[in-house]
Amino acid sequence: MFASVEVKPVSVVTRRLAGAVGIDITEDHLAVAETDRSGLLVEIRRIGLNLYGKSEEQAKAAIGDACQEIVRACTEAGKPLVIERLNLRKRRAELEAVDPVRARARSSFAYAKTIAMLKAASFRAGVEGIEVDPAYTSVIGAVNHARRHGIGSHQGAAYAVARRGLGLSERPSVREAVVPTRNGRLTLTFAPLPARNRTKHVWSFWAGVRKRLKAAHARSGGNRLSPAPLSPKARALGATRTLPAKLRHANRRQRCSADVLDDLPW
Repeated sequence: MFASVEVKPVSVVTRRLAGAVGIDITEDHLAVAETDRSGLLVEIRRIGLNLYGKSEEQAKAAIGDACQEIVRACTEAGKPLVIERLNLRKRRAELEAVDPVRARARSSFAYAKTIAMLKAASFRAGVEGIEVDPAYTSVIGAVNHARRHGIGSHQGAAYAVARRGLGLSERPSVREAVVPTRNGRLTLTFAPLPARNRTKHVWSFWAGVRKRLKAAHARSGGNRLSPAPLSPKARALGATRTLPAKLRHANRRQRCSADVLDDLPW
């Protein structure tokens, strides 16, 4: 049996002239960034979304509560909600350049369900929903906004999403950017574009930046190998070497205590 119902349209209570609210979805939280009409950052929020070990119904309830909180904030501020157009494969490849661990852990169920519930809650509350292409938002957030505003890379991505929803510029706003990698930081220096390249779309520039970030992550992966053993002479003198190693499964925060050892003797 198939049943259909007619939904009455709800009057829109938000307007783009007031600014926008952007969302970046991760596997354990929602990063929210609010801007004014000029695209300046107004507020940053982090809404926890830990779905590990929960049933499907419990996960839906947690996602629904988070979506209601976001839509309520949009209604109070009178600003539309900007979300990324659902393209999980493209989004995962984009996030791989900035945060490979989170990219591999991204849940397709949580991502799709969050997008669907945000759209439904926005429609019921009269909040305008703006969908944008997710291309390079993580890279733009990490390079243009994270260090400049003292926020995380996911909050920077949410800020980039909000600015894209308002149709604002996405050109590099800094001459030098420091982006965290697996075992350190990567410093990127940007020279002014030559005149022959200024007619190209700005995404062609961010595609090159993403390649550099991926290469940096690949190089830093080799630094995780164990160092060479100490020589017998050094050991005879009582020398030791410490490694920044953690216990097995330490990254699974639900299964480990807060007293995980920071260093283990060599």
